[in-house]
Amino acid sequence: MSENKPESGPTVNPRVTWEGCSVLLDINDGDRLLFARLSAGSTLKIGNKTFSLQPLIGCPFGSLFQVESGKEKPYLSRFIPPTEENNVQDEGGCQLQEESRDNRAIIDNNQAQSLTGDDIDAMRRQGATGNEIVEALIANSATFDKKTQFSQEKYRLKKQKKYAPRVLLRRPFSRRFLRVDALSLLLSMANVTANSDVLVLDMVGGLVTGAVAERLGGTGSVCNTYLGGTPYPMEIIRMFNFNNEICKRVLRCSVNDLCAVQNETSEQVSQHEDVCTMESQSDEKISLSVSTEEVHLSSKNGVSDLVPENELSTTGKTCKTPKAGEKAPKEAIQSWKENGFSSLIIAAPEQDAWSLVKDLLPLLTYSAPFAIYHQYLQPLATCMNNLQLEKMAIGLQLSEPWLREYQVLPSRTHPCMQMSGSGGYILSGTRAYSNTSQS
Repeated sequence: MSENKPESGPTVNPRVTWEGCSVLLDINDGDRLLFARLSAGSTLKIGNKTFSLQPLIGCPFGSLFQVESGKEKPYLSRFIPPTEENNVQDEGGCQLQEESRDNRAIIDNNQAQSLTGDDIDAMRRQGATGNEIVEALIANSATFDKKTQFSQEKYRLKKQKKYAPRVLLRRPFSRRFLRVDALSLLLSMANVTANSDVLVLDMVGGLVTGAVAERLGGTGSVCNTYLGGTPYPMEIIRMFNFNNEICKRVLRCSVNDLCAVQNETSEQVSQHEDVCTMESQSDEKISLSVSTEEVHLSSKNGVSDLVPENELSTTGKTCKTPKAGEKAPKEAIQSWKENGFSSLIIAAPEQDAWSLVKDLLPLLTYSAPFAIYHQYLQPLATCMNNLQLEKMAIGLQLSEPWLREYQVLPSRTHPCMQMSGSGGYILSGTRAYSNTSQS
């Protein structure tokens, strides 16, 4: 049977925004981050002013916008930062002046600025831009020239954020809620590569599931499993702007269904052997019929070539376009049972790690890697000890990712004073074969 793919819309350039896509807006260099869906009527509020997001449609990701004062109301305008050629040419002279300058003689008594609020309002009514107001503030400051270069840059940046806010247009990717270094370490330790069948227990809003699907790039499969009968939320996946090829690889299946299929394996094998014995004695040839409700395509890599029923073309009609998180078909579950998953990722900060691992680890193929994230150390330490006692895994490693942002300026580099205290902990290892794993 040939593979039938759903009809896709017009080709979209993933590097340029389009109407209806999700974007991440970075306001004033990380002071505020928010998601938005671009449309003609979508707006953004900065301070007490509201701006239309329509100018952002059709612009490449990474574009920078600045608030400008219009005749009727302020608006977002494309902004290109000036080059630093002049700063590079004068770098030698600035370094000499820097040695004889410091901030010891500067007294903060709110009398250094001669430009009043009324003067600034008058400049706005006359159509002055935000950058012009910032330059006017610098020119009317009695202490600006006495400050060090580092203090001057801080002063300029502070005024720019107030009078000329900037918005950076970012492409949504897997970084939210889970710190970027912890998420990267999860994907690396779980060996998420193309054509992999990854089992994910995601209780962080779908972030890990989306990151795995992004890494696979439309190959292999992602099984988002869950406890009980209600799937966990996956709203973040919508914000990745995945195409249909990637969306149809993201499937859902409960832990109970996966474990039930595994427990029924030995019983089904024994029943099959009894049937074969009876058939050989009667010398009758029986052809097995395949249910019309299932479509089974043999695949070496699990569900890489499995097409869910609602994506097939029947009687000349094409069914609806797939969306991420469809229920896993029986063929996919059967393939996972026969071949096993190639890796496992668990991100469930509110659950006990060991209770999850002892049920999910047997679903992996032997020598498959796994990675478990938790915000606390003790649950992972207990899980690691139990895995060693049960001889279920080898190469166990408990890691704590560490990340610090550095500020880099001409002739100086230093770490930022504020940083994330902890990015959580990650337990990684490889599933091992043991006599107890067969039971």
